[in-house]
Amino acid sequence: MDRVLSHTDRLLAALGRRLARLAETAGSSAGRENPAPAGPDAPLDAATRRHIAGLMRVNHAGEVAAQALYHGQAFVARSERTRAHLLAAAREEQDHLRWCEERLRELGDRPSRLQPLWYAGSFVIGAAAGLAGDHWSLGFIDETERQVSEHLSEHLAQLPPQDTKSRAILERMRADEERHGRDAREAGGRALPVPVRGLMRQIARVMKFGAYRL
Repeated sequence: MDRVLSHTDRLLAALGRRLARLAETAGSSAGRENPAPAGPDAPLDAATRRHIAGLMRVNHAGEVAAQALYHGQAFVARSERTRAHLLAAAREEQDHLRWCEERLRELGDRPSRLQPLWYAGSFVIGAAAGLAGDHWSLGFIDETERQVSEHLSEHLAQLPPQDTKSRAILERMRADEERHGRDAREAGGRALPVPVRGLMRQIARVMKFGAYRL
């Protein structure tokens, strides 16, 4: 007799599938073309190259987390329209993930070793946000993308002028994130309470600290 899967069984199965596909997704050539200009890298000293790699590792980890948030929210979304909105945004985050990994390889570096942790934790947070209802879930997207856009602007300010490759990637990512947030607002997202927004910033700081180093 076939076993009837519980909601928890389905959640764990979905989480396991997504974790198994992290490397596969990042290594895929499918999706939009990398916006970084072709050609050799500009001259970078060792310390600058390490710092840029740290920034791109943080951004790569952020995209792992973003996919997990969207997947967790889509898993519990109440309407098909909201679920489709979330999954469409997640597909664009896959492009960001691939671009960041390609840039890390060019810099001679690697993604964060804590990728499974970023994904698992963010999936749970996304599912929790989704359980509050679709309007709050969309509001969570809006606030997440606002904070991500802010941190991308901070990273862009830290890049040396000659690093046009990283700059092109982060600028395209920021434009996409701003659009995701705008779309979520227009779809009915509600503004989150101030304490929730503050907690989200604290969690993001922990992730950025860990991903830059590990």
